[in-house]
Amino acid sequence: MTDRIADIWGDRTPHPKGSVWPARVDLHLENGLGEADVDRWVQSACVLCSNGCGCDIAVKDGRMVGVRGRAGDVVNHGRLGPKGLYGSTPWASSADRLTRPLVRDGGDLVETDWETAMGRVVEVSKKLLDENGPLTHGFYTSGQMFIEEYYTLAVLGKAGLGTPHMDGNTRLCTATSAAAFKESFGADGQPGSYTDIEHCDAVFLYGHNMAETQTVLWARILDRTRAADPPTLVCVDPRRTPVADEAERTGGVHLAPRVGTNLALMNGLTRELFANGWVDDEWVAAHTLGVDDLREVVEPYTPEKVAEICGVSSGDLCRAAAIFGESENVLSTVLQGFYQSHQATASAVAVHNLHLLRGLIGRPGSGVLQMNGQPTAQNNRECGADGDLPGFRNWNNPAHVQQLADLWNVDPLTIPHWAPPTNAMQIFNYAEKGSIELLWISATNPAVSMPESARIRRILSGDQCFVVVQDLFLTETAQLADVVLPAAGWGEKTGTFTNVNRTVHLSEKAVEPPGEARSDLDIFLMYARAMGFTDLDGAPLPSWTNPEEAFDAWRSATAGRPVDYTGLSYDKLRGPSGIPWPVNDQAPQGTDRLYTDPVFPTDTDQCETYGHDLLTGGAVTEEEHRAMAPNGRAFLKGAPYTPAHEQPSEDYPLLYTTGRTVYQFHTRTKTARARSLHDAAPDAWVELSPTDAEGLGISEGDLVEVRSPRGKIEVRARIGRVMAGAVFAPFHYGSWDLDDIAPGQQHRQANELTMTVWDPVSKQPYFKTAACRVTKLESGDRPAPAPTTAASAPARGSSVPPTEGGEATTSQILETTPTYANDPAAGTAHPAPTGTISGRS
Repeated sequence: MTDRIADIWGDRTPHPKGSVWPARVDLHLENGLGEADVDRWVQSACVLCSNGCGCDIAVKDGRMVGVRGRAGDVVNHGRLGPKGLYGSTPWASSADRLTRPLVRDGGDLVETDWETAMGRVVEVSKKLLDENGPLTHGFYTSGQMFIEEYYTLAVLGKAGLGTPHMDGNTRLCTATSAAAFKESFGADGQPGSYTDIEHCDAVFLYGHNMAETQTVLWARILDRTRAADPPTLVCVDPRRTPVADEAERTGGVHLAPRVGTNLALMNGLTRELFANGWVDDEWVAAHTLGVDDLREVVEPYTPEKVAEICGVSSGDLCRAAAIFGESENVLSTVLQGFYQSHQATASAVAVHNLHLLRGLIGRPGSGVLQMNGQPTAQNNRECGADGDLPGFRNWNNPAHVQQLADLWNVDPLTIPHWAPPTNAMQIFNYAEKGSIELLWISATNPAVSMPESARIRRILSGDQCFVVVQDLFLTETAQLADVVLPAAGWGEKTGTFTNVNRTVHLSEKAVEPPGEARSDLDIFLMYARAMGFTDLDGAPLPSWTNPEEAFDAWRSATAGRPVDYTGLSYDKLRGPSGIPWPVNDQAPQGTDRLYTDPVFPTDTDQCETYGHDLLTGGAVTEEEHRAMAPNGRAFLKGAPYTPAHEQPSEDYPLLYTTGRTVYQFHTRTKTARARSLHDAAPDAWVELSPTDAEGLGISEGDLVEVRSPRGKIEVRARIGRVMAGAVFAPFHYGSWDLDDIAPGQQHRQANELTMTVWDPVSKQPYFKTAACRVTKLESGDRPAPAPTTAASAPARGSSVPPTEGGEATTSQILETTPTYANDPAAGTAHPAPTGTISGRS
């Protein structure tokens, strides 16, 4: 039995380079239950991070009572992380689930029936369409629904209503990932594969605390770094995380740049490749455009200049560059430390530049994983619920718009394509001003997760905009809505979703949703039917009525596009556990990595975007793009570093940055309802360096005020491992579980302090560059409620009790490792095993 709160990553299974990652099956059931007590196991995959670990749901007496990793799954080889083990099922039986629709009556939300609630939404919707047209409607969705639901929403929004105002909370976490892929390679889509971990000589992690955000993927890396022939790790992070510790243990480097200076660091690394002859000139000439311009941009960023800007050692910078320049195969991963910081897209593109300059892409061990933060964020982007056109089509290409018009049998002029899609930051601006008069929010909690929270609460609670929320619980956002629709969650509906490295899973319905809750698909279809949306022949739009029909429609939408699902079906996904797209006649078992040719989807008639200036966001025109004649070559793009919008000052001398902790997910809607996870990180805190804490007279556990020009929080201090001059706060904590909080008194909500400022290309807001000050309010009588197990560990010498207390789990390391489709270490592609593996079915 293992306490996976105390032991986050579980037992090690080290193995040599080039061999298959051994299988280890992790299992957790409710206390008192054994495997023999389970009525049935239902195929699914975990949705509590972006890794997409294959699992089976345990069902007992009509309830979900636990999970078990799938040994034959290509993603996790049977493993599950703490959130997956402890947090996957308890929320479903929570007494505070929404079970009936709610409507606002006299200032209060009161229960009603579906006909009344949807009738009110449809009445407002039709009135607004008649009076002012489709631009009155906005949709803000999630990274946690299914393909079938995203695609349905995209069709009813783009072809039913004709609104460009559609985006998701993916704008907050990984919009920069998509933008960077488009700028470099012409279209979204992860080039790399998780199997690159088994084949690389070095791993670079840029702003990516993988040890906490994707725990199973980190376990996969640990099983290589603890082997006899480990890869070298390089960590870029202002905090000292477990990733940083492992980097130094492997002989690598921890680069801790000042908050907001990522691009200067990347320009310095790029310059070192040129200066030391680590560029594959022949490959670059054949497969890229823009090398001379890039060389000119990065030339001023000498090691000494980078050290001055970033506060890193010039020697460490040169050492990191040498690891990249001299390693035979390099894997790079990127996450919020880059995406949510200053000059986000330019910094993420710079990672691509390093790989392109050396030709390290499209082969085992050499790739890029611009990570996601949510389990189905990739599908939001693929299906067009984020504003982009479905299937990675270009909104500025009339032929792409016509393809969708033909597919949906609608007038192409109905599909919004006269201007760029409206991003989430602008959607809330329009809702604030009243030009968006109906805002429909599904499966997300912007009252906690959006920057400058007080402003978001004012927008959602104002009379200028009718707000519809569909969710599992009465979240901080739902509390402000005019209509609340109870939704079914994971395990209570059937659908498909795609993880970070393009792997598609089928999640089967395991139990019935509570009360009158309905799936997001059924809710969207109910609205579409009530609105009377039809195609040119008068047939219902969308035409499908169930998840499998919706998936088949989505498959058709991907034909001929980079994101090709045409070779997939529900039946096929019930066989091998996890299949990476593209899946078609040329790749019937899926595709482990992209650009093995290496030919990129950059042709003007094929690409998803014509590109942008990375400094200003200015758009490249079709004519300019066509004149470059990319012909399947990737783009090398650069930009000079500029200082962040808000610099430290006498009043606000510290830099404020937000992030995640290993035991909570997003705004804790699910994880806080799991006892083990809640107890491990029960309340908010703020992290200070020992140097800053000493100067401010602050000790471990003291109650402090953290204030920016926009707001404040009052939380306990952890004297931890963040760099001097920086302050870190987890963003998960709102007010839904507090009984003694007055309206507007959000004393622990990290986004009270963040700015309404965003990247010029990806439009992703900057959560990691704000100025603040910290003031002691009272001495503490106990340590901060921060975990001790990962990046929030106290500084050395502290006597804080260790974090532990997880319910018992079991792990079984399989004596015979299964073979996995498309794994280069396993030889040729073949279906992964099904049926019984070491007694586990």
